[in-house]
Amino acid sequence: MNRFAVALSIAAAGIGLAGVRLAERAPAPAGGEERLSTGLVVRTSRPADDEREGVRRAIRRAEQGTYIGEILRARDSALARWPDRHGNPLTVWIQPRSQVVDWHVRYVYEVHNAFVAWDTLALPVQFRIVSDSASAHIHVTWIDRFAEQISGRTRWARDANYWITDANIVLAVHHRNGDILEDDAMHAMALHEIGHLLGLDHTSDPSSVMAPKVRVRGLSIADRETVKLLYTLPAGSVGTARRVVARR
Repeated sequence: MNRFAVALSIAAAGIGLAGVRLAERAPAPAGGEERLSTGLVVRTSRPADDEREGVRRAIRRAEQGTYIGEILRARDSALARWPDRHGNPLTVWIQPRSQVVDWHVRYVYEVHNAFVAWDTLALPVQFRIVSDSASAHIHVTWIDRFAEQISGRTRWARDANYWITDANIVLAVHHRNGDILEDDAMHAMALHEIGHLLGLDHTSDPSSVMAPKVRVRGLSIADRETVKLLYTLPAGSVGTARRVVARR
């Protein structure tokens, strides 16, 4: 596969009682191109028209109860995801300690449990927590707070065919106003960021952990069904988003 990596930045909503707004775009790395989760993704390759029509038919058959249509509209009718791993899990390194004030080790457990929650869906992409950061596909690190009204950020890169190749998550210990994130909020924020890492985008459904302002603490049925549908579809452009309308 020609691996022309394109870096993407997905800024998650902050988590807490008040809720927050989507972050502004972070600077793009050299040689790459970045988009927030609600931005456009540049097309670099297209499957044949008959293949795209087959994908659209599959989406129409299974889209009910999902927000796959919202993802397509946000991403210019393209889907990005990890390739099937065939039993070889993605390795995840969670920073085991931090000098950030108010950080505590329970955060590590909450993030770990968030990966486990997505793993229970038996997707063709699974996760394994490792202690060696050098060998990990995914890094989770800590920051005191963001300058923007967010509490987490996920950056992932894809190749020319929209397959995700690597990703990193940064989680804040404090909201921008200085309030500390409680353990359940950290868990919910990790769920949200892992959803972005898997290829999900925001949804207008407030009962979803992928809502821009996250007010829940667990995966909804729509979260589960959307990611399951995503991982039955090939990465890449599926054509005109108008023909794929989410029905809930």
